[in-house]
Amino acid sequence: MVDGRTAGLEPSAAVKVFSAGTAGCVADLVTFPLDTAKVRLQIQGESKPLDGTRYRGVFGTIFTMVKTEGPRSLYSGLVAGLHRQMCFASVRIGLYDTMKQLYSRGADDVGIGTRLLAGCTTGAMAVSFAQPTDVVKVRFQAQVRRPQGESVKRYRSTFDAYRTIARDEGVRGLWKGCLPNIARNCIVNCSELVTYDIIKELILKHQLMTDNMPCHFTAGFAAGFCTTIVASPVDVVKTRYMNSVPGQYSGASNCALTMLVKEGPTSFYKGFMPSFLRLGSWNIVMFVSYEQIKRAVVFLQS
Repeated sequence: MVDGRTAGLEPSAAVKVFSAGTAGCVADLVTFPLDTAKVRLQIQGESKPLDGTRYRGVFGTIFTMVKTEGPRSLYSGLVAGLHRQMCFASVRIGLYDTMKQLYSRGADDVGIGTRLLAGCTTGAMAVSFAQPTDVVKVRFQAQVRRPQGESVKRYRSTFDAYRTIARDEGVRGLWKGCLPNIARNCIVNCSELVTYDIIKELILKHQLMTDNMPCHFTAGFAAGFCTTIVASPVDVVKTRYMNSVPGQYSGASNCALTMLVKEGPTSFYKGFMPSFLRLGSWNIVMFVSYEQIKRAVVFLQS
């Protein structure tokens, strides 16, 4: 734990951007198997499995993947995931306070509307240039590998995926699903950051905890729960659409309509438990890491 003397010092925007990107990578390293299980459950149903494999529940999915594809399959797409967090978390989380102060014109009492607007802004900004990393991450997580070499592999490596997608689908292919991802991340950012912001503020205001790890843990867990509830439908559509082959869906809305007609409304909450386990644990690890990294950097600068 970093020295308490740094708690009252306000970190710069650059420190927040660096801390957010680093904390996002730490959280991804810890929770990536849950995210991979979530993706496999979300895409289940859009096509028939090649070997009859069915996934049941988050831990059943993880067990099945380890048994049939090997433990490395749980971290398929990790490199792209880390690329994503360095581009993505650094902007959407690191610039949130800056945008909040910009919209509130430096006021101390910031309303919920201003917080929501700041969350939407940084979420949309992050997606606009980090989308290729998300497309590659989802493609890797969805691709099935077999230990015996009977693999159904679309890409040999992370950088091969970037090249192949750009060559076969055009540069636009790297931004596939950008609009549903912007919609998802506006929702995620608002529910995640605003919930964390408000819960942490209330805890400190009523002196339930001090500004330290237990407070960050509690606020992070609440943020993860709220985010999972509101973001799951958009997240499932985003995953299906980004993983689809060219021509499978005419757009994100067509993807959502196809899911509704063929699989029913419950398909929008496929992978809900791994989503909650992943987002809850991701938020806890990320926010605790973020707060500590910020303090560590400020301490080193002082």
